[in-house]
Amino acid sequence: MSQAPLVDSGSTSADGDTGTAWVPSAPGLSGVHVPHTVIVLAKSPVSGRVKTRLSPTFTPAEAAALAAAAIRDTFDTVGRVGPTQTVVAWDGPVVPWIPTSARVLRQRGDGLDERLEHVFADVLRPSRDATGFLEDVPTDRPTLLVGMDTPQLRPEHLTADWRGADAVLGLSPDGGYWAIGFRRHVPGAIRGVVMSSEQTGAHQLARLRSLGLSVTLLPPLLDVDDPADASIVAGEAPDSRFGRLHRRLVSTPCAPTTLFDVAMSGIEVRVRAAGGANWSLDVGSWLTMSDADELLVARCEPPVLDIGCGPGRFVEALAVRGLPALGVDVSRAAVASTSGRGVWALLRDVHDPLPGEGRWGTVLLADGNIGIGGDPLALLRRCRELVRPGAMALVETASDDDADGCTTISLHEPHGRMSTPMPWAVVGARRLIQLAAEVGFVAVEDWRVGDRCFVALRHAG
Repeated sequence: MSQAPLVDSGSTSADGDTGTAWVPSAPGLSGVHVPHTVIVLAKSPVSGRVKTRLSPTFTPAEAAALAAAAIRDTFDTVGRVGPTQTVVAWDGPVVPWIPTSARVLRQRGDGLDERLEHVFADVLRPSRDATGFLEDVPTDRPTLLVGMDTPQLRPEHLTADWRGADAVLGLSPDGGYWAIGFRRHVPGAIRGVVMSSEQTGAHQLARLRSLGLSVTLLPPLLDVDDPADASIVAGEAPDSRFGRLHRRLVSTPCAPTTLFDVAMSGIEVRVRAAGGANWSLDVGSWLTMSDADELLVARCEPPVLDIGCGPGRFVEALAVRGLPALGVDVSRAAVASTSGRGVWALLRDVHDPLPGEGRWGTVLLADGNIGIGGDPLALLRRCRELVRPGAMALVETASDDDADGCTTISLHEPHGRMSTPMPWAVVGARRLIQLAAEVGFVAVEDWRVGDRCFVALRHAG
C-alpha cells in the first residue's frame, strides 16, 4: 500500500526475457501531484443490482448499503484532494449525495471496456462549439479514473507522481485494476480488453504498451468483491463509512437462513451449541446419495414431502424412480439448488400452509431434521396433519437411542457474521417412538446404516 509508484522502463527482465521491467521511482522524485480531473465510475446502490457477490453473507439490501458507503468514502477522498474537475460516471438512478460540484455523466456502452473507453473520450476528447470549431483545451490534462470498490482509498493514492508517463494503472491482487489514467485522449486504449478476469490488469497493461504509451504503476489496492475482501478492506479503513457499517453488520446477528444460504454457497459455516460444542455444517454430505439414503428412498410411498430438503438429493432421487415428490425448505439457496436439479421445491416453513395437506403418502425428516424448531412433538404433530391415514413418516434420529435434549445453536461464517440463536432438538430412536405414539404414529421399523439411524412411523388413523 505504501510502496512508491513503479515506472515502465521497457527494459529486459532479469531472466533475459524482453518485456516490461518495473523499477521504483527514484528517492526525492515523488510528491503531491493533483490530477487535473478525477473520474469516479459508480453504479447506483440499488438492492439486488450491486455487490451481488457479497450475498448471501450480506442480504441484497445490506450489500447495497455497503456499496453506498464505499462510493461516499470515495467521494470524500476525491474531495480532500481537490482536483480541477471531478466527474462522476454514473449508472442507474441518481442519488442526492453525489457532490454538487461534480460533473455527472451517464455511463454508455455494452460492456465495462466500452463504458471506460466512452467516459475517457467524453472527458478528454475536445468537443465542438456551436460554430463547429473544436474547443480550446489543454493537451496535457492528467485524468485519473477510480471505481466504487476501494473505500480504503487515500489522498496519496490519487496524488502519486506520474513521473511524466502517458498513463497510470493501479493493479489489484485479484488480477484486475482499481485505477487507470491518461494525459490525453487515446482511442482504443481500453475497448476490447476482457474485463473481470484474473488477467484483466495484465491485458490492460499490454494494451497500453502496444500503443507506445509509457506507464506508471500506482500502488496496488484490493477491490471489494466478496465477503473476504470486505472484511480485509474494513480492517484497513476502520473509520471509513464502509468500515463502520461493516463492523455494525458483522456484529449484529442475522437470520439463521442467511447463513444456511452461505453454507449452501460452499463457504464453511460452523454450528455452535449453547453448551460450547461446535462443529462444521456438513453441507457436502447433503449433495449426493449414500447407501443409507438409498435405503430410505426405497421405503417411501408416494407422494413424498421432504421437509428441510436442503440441496434436493432426495427429491431428485425420488423423481428418478418415478415417484412424485416435493421439497420444502426455509433456505433460498436450498430451494434454488433443488429446483436446479429439475425437481420441485417450495420456500416454506413446515408450519406454514403447504399443498396437499392430509394427502401425502410419506414425509421425510432426514439429516437430523427432526430437530427443527426444538420441539419434536410439535413437528411430529404437524407431520400427522400432512399425511393421509395409514401413510408414513421416515425419520433420521440421533445415533444414541436414548438422546433426548433441546438446545440453542447459532451459525458462524468465517468473516465474522453470526446468526441469532435458534432452538434445536436431538432425539434418539427410543424417545422418538414415545413422542410419535402421543400424536398417533406407530413405529413399524427401525434400522441402522453405519452411524446413521432411522425409524419408520405409520399414521395409525
